[in-house]
Amino acid sequence: MRRALAEIGPPLVGIAAVVIVWAVVAASTDTTAIPSPAAVWDAFVVGVRDGDLVAAALRTLIRLLFSFVIAVSLGVSLGLALALNEFARRAIRPLVVALQITPFVAWVPLAVLWFGVTERAVVFVAIVGSFPAMTLATLQAIRQVPPLYERAGRTLGARGWTLYRRIVFPAAMPGVMAGLQQAWGFAWKALMAGELIVATAGATGLGHLLDRQSNDPAAVLATLAVIVVLGVAADYLLFGQLDRRIRGRRGLLPES
Repeated sequence: MRRALAEIGPPLVGIAAVVIVWAVVAASTDTTAIPSPAAVWDAFVVGVRDGDLVAAALRTLIRLLFSFVIAVSLGVSLGLALALNEFARRAIRPLVVALQITPFVAWVPLAVLWFGVTERAVVFVAIVGSFPAMTLATLQAIRQVPPLYERAGRTLGARGWTLYRRIVFPAAMPGVMAGLQQAWGFAWKALMAGELIVATAGATGLGHLLDRQSNDPAAVLATLAVIVVLGVAADYLLFGQLDRRIRGRRGLLPES
């Protein structure tokens, strides 16, 4: 209980402070562009009751899961290949860096030209916006494994794939874990950009919902709150727990 309070207490204080400041600002302005927290909550309740928010969130999460699995598989495979081959690393790494620094929205016109105004265009933007981070993180994590570990593994008889599976990969896991968190954040943002811009007919998704709510500030903020909560919850419940387990095995957690 103490550990749970220590983890969620500071974020809750920060959220409460933001809500208080938000309520004060909304009450002191006459414009409807800044709705009060109560108005946003009402819009959230209406969205859940009508089923729009729930359906949009589920559709977005399905797209995100599909895109993220492909991006991670591609990124880890390419990062491993670049780590094992110096010529490939010197030839391909600059291209991966170029993809990494390209804004997400810059891929939308090309995605529409290639795939049309379809679901595939949205998924493509999410994949190409996130896999470079996974590639670079995997490459750096493997290259930063101390050579002593490899020499010790070879001394004990590990060779080839066994050496990497038993020695190199476990030693590189903290860096790969950081890459997973980065790729998740990039995939989430790229998917939102794709959904918001590529408005396919009858499409449902949080980004599409934002586009349809452009004249309702309260509904927009309610949808934004759902996007933020889903992203943070996934980062904390999935990647945060994996990171904690890895650090615990290495004795890096503070003693309670």
